[in-house]
Amino acid sequence: MRINPVPRAIAIVLVVAVCLSIPPSSARASQWQRKPDIIIGWTAWADAEVISKMAAMVLTKGMNFDVELTLSDISVQYRGVANGDLDVMLMSWQPKTHEDYLRRYGDDLVDLGTLYEGANLGWVIPDYIPKEALNAIPDLAKPAVRAELNGKIQGIGAGAGIMALSRKALTAYGLDYELLVSSGPAMAMAIGKAVEKKGYIVATGWRPHWKFAAYPLRYLEDPKGIFAGAESVHAMARKGFKEEHPRAAAFFSRMRFTLDELETIMAEARRTSHRDAILAWVKANTDKVTYWMTGK
Repeated sequence: MRINPVPRAIAIVLVVAVCLSIPPSSARASQWQRKPDIIIGWTAWADAEVISKMAAMVLTKGMNFDVELTLSDISVQYRGVANGDLDVMLMSWQPKTHEDYLRRYGDDLVDLGTLYEGANLGWVIPDYIPKEALNAIPDLAKPAVRAELNGKIQGIGAGAGIMALSRKALTAYGLDYELLVSSGPAMAMAIGKAVEKKGYIVATGWRPHWKFAAYPLRYLEDPKGIFAGAESVHAMARKGFKEEHPRAAAFFSRMRFTLDELETIMAEARRTSHRDAILAWVKANTDKVTYWMTGK
């Protein structure tokens, strides 16, 4: 029987709306003492949180899967997917940022496809810092600049790809700085505090991220090319996942965003909540979500 595409799209919105109003599937799985259909590993990065929560919501009610989100460091995600403890991870930065993880675990992973392209990263500073004082990574060696920064660079989680590249940059440029280990939210908070005081800060940064809309930032030039240029972010699955859950694997293969879409959702999530921001975006993009789910 032929299904009219307009009612189907509306039905998807309604079913995701219901999903957003009920307890997370992980809580129900725990209550019923049974293993969920799909376990997705995610990291507390702004883009990862949006993509992972949207995937879980649509899969749960739009496609009737029981989904659990497991928060973990990116290194744990690669290892977990490779050994089968996790089914999927949605933040594989390729080809350079996560090349060490891909070299170590790639033979035990299945690439489900690109989630978005044009991602980039490096060290960011507030745009009000004069370029003649600090515009490129070698400028960090200036005694006056190091004094302004207290010899510290604000980082995120120790296992993140950008942290590995940051350690390489410190060595390559011969910089005597401490790379602070924290989290994505803590990094953004540190930038916000520095901007309020018009102070100096160097932090690990990447796009897409809401901080570029919230604060005047620019990347430090990287003449040695330590940090990756434009990257693509992929969904990776354990071996056997496509065979066991072909509909879910196809969903991940079709799920795709632009950088502008992600940053719009992230900014709205910061203003309201992830649940409200995701629902608003799904309502405005029913044809796209329908395609992710059905291929039509």
